Amino acid sequence: MTRKADLEFYKALKGGNFCYVLNSRQMGKSSLRVRTMQKLQAEGIVCVFIDLTGIGTQDATPEKWYAGIFYTLVSGCQLTSKIQWRTWWREHLELLTPIQRLSLFIEEILLVEIKQKIVIFVDEIDRVLSQKFSLDDFFGLIRYCHDQRDTYADYQRLTFALLGVATPSDLIQDKTQTPFNIGQAIQLQGF
Repeated sequence: MTRKADLEFYKALKGGNFCYVLNSRQMGKSSLRVRTMQKLQAEGIVCVFIDLTGIGTQDATPEKWYAGIFYTLVSGCQLTSKIQWRTWWREHLELLTPIQRLSLFIEEILLVEIKQKIVIFVDEIDRVLSQKFSLDDFFGLIRYCHDQRDTYADYQRLTFALLGVATPSDLIQDKTQTPFNIGQAIQLQGF
């Protein structure tokens, strides 16, 4: 069954808009994501799916959490033959924070190696609330990538879609870094 949200989500992401679908459980967020990914991929858009449930919360440090995101991007974009991800991550360990390494990877590798549009779907975004450390920097990175579009054209090919059970104000403490005021909320109604 197709809903209004299916078309809105697809069109917004195809147009390069940052989107978020924040709603209660069992409302069809996963099926919305799957259908949207299939349509975008059929048009040559690279889609990467990050399920934060798989990253976990037990014994997670910022280092491990961001390394998990990094690895998922490398494998999801099929870059494992172009980058030795463990070596690359460790080579930048002493000089850069985990979020700086992720940002550098996006700029110097992801946007260089992948020439198509890229949509990064982050599902179960509410899992950030279970971490023992702030993930405001993660949301800040999404905002940073969006803001870079005015200066660097390659960033116009990259967008994010967040899905989960939360409100924007639950997810981020530092309101100066929020991407939610530049994003498009997709209203998901029941079937």
